[in-house]
Amino acid sequence: MSDKKAQTRERILQAASAALIQRGPAEPSVGEVMGAAGLTVGGFYAHFESKDALMLEAFSQLLAQRRASINDLDEQITGEERRALAAAFYLSRKHRDSTSQACPLPATVGEMGRLPEAFRQVLSEHVELMAAQLATCPEDIDKALADMALMVGGLTLARALGPGELSDRVMRAAKSAVR
Repeated sequence: MSDKKAQTRERILQAASAALIQRGPAEPSVGEVMGAAGLTVGGFYAHFESKDALMLEAFSQLLAQRRASINDLDEQITGEERRALAAAFYLSRKHRDSTSQACPLPATVGEMGRLPEAFRQVLSEHVELMAAQLATCPEDIDKALADMALMVGGLTLARALGPGELSDRVMRAAKSAVR
């Protein structure tokens, strides 16, 4: 793939990622994504075979970025400390209100039943890998899974409520329950 084609593909993926974070993978149209990338719809199929293929790749990249951020944490800290640090960022106003560098799960999990099976497979792999990263030992995996569910649920509810005191309270309550 030429450098120019690779750069164009990356622009499309960035635009798709932003749309996915805000509205999930089903709602944004190819035209909307291509327009946000500064391109015409006509060039889309030179880069992706379908909208689902584009959104699946964007979804997978976004989840990989989430896992990479956990990898940056000190390996010497306990799983509990790792989860508390993750919750401090994940359940923050900055993350709740972000439109480009945020977790795609709050906008995506409700659509899983209507998406191709590949989305569920990517999600399943992500959940398993992330839980392993957030746990200190295999016996800690279920606690990591519970904390992940609490964080995603808390952020989903906080985003649905929008900026405001109740949204902030939901995030504080979820953050305090992560152990």
